[in-house]
Amino acid sequence: MSNSGKKTLTIALITDIHGNIHALNEAIKIIEAEKGIDQIVCMGDNFSLGSAPVQVLEKLKTLENTIFIRGNHDRYLVERIWEYDRPTIEGMDPDDPVCIDIIANEKWTAEQVGQEGIDFIRKMKMSYFMNVGETYIEITHAWFGRDEAPPSQKEAEKWRDHEQTKHAHAQTFVFVHGHTHLPRDDRFGNLRIFCPGSTGLPFDEDKRGVVAFLKVQDADVSYDVRRFDYNFDLALKDLEEKQPPFYRNLLSTLKYASIRNDLVE
Repeated sequence: MSNSGKKTLTIALITDIHGNIHALNEAIKIIEAEKGIDQIVCMGDNFSLGSAPVQVLEKLKTLENTIFIRGNHDRYLVERIWEYDRPTIEGMDPDDPVCIDIIANEKWTAEQVGQEGIDFIRKMKMSYFMNVGETYIEITHAWFGRDEAPPSQKEAEKWRDHEQTKHAHAQTFVFVHGHTHLPRDDRFGNLRIFCPGSTGLPFDEDKRGVVAFLKVQDADVSYDVRRFDYNFDLALKDLEEKQPPFYRNLLSTLKYASIRNDLVE
């Protein structure tokens, strides 16, 4: 996509929902109450590792003017990773009980969302890019050809230098990613790198959900992260009642907003 003729743009960002319908519902309320939103971008990892993948799918289908980007957990569903020989994710030991339970969760999630969910994922983009005035923006789940890890500073600077050769008018370069569940706001000269954190499963020890707003006016960029409360107790209750694979680990992670597999026997 190119918005080279457009001088201003405001984007609402949600990412890493991970089946948390209660956080997603509140995030959408915040976005709908905000004036002047030109585009919503949902940055991937929507359904797996949560109790309500079907409800999340139904909610996302109602959103208008929204770009959907595929995350690694979305990819696992399409690839049917549980059918691999000794499947693993992100370099984990395939014999690690945590890895085994996550793979089982992927299978459970795929069964929940069915073919409708798989078709929805297949329509997602791998990245989304645009020119806005004197700013070039690219949004992905993580990184090109590597959706399980975001760019380092060196990689992002190399990306900027490459894009500068194609977008000579641009004075500011913005790269936005999800995946880490950790907020990021880095500036290296005319390069900005943002990660909102996670809408539904934060890892920064702040259990509140996240929605972010990116506003661009020519070469000026503003970035606003909103942390919000939602029905957290109900999200925990849903996990306990549905007990999807990996739910004990998810309960600890959701409760402490940090990966706490050490609390699970």
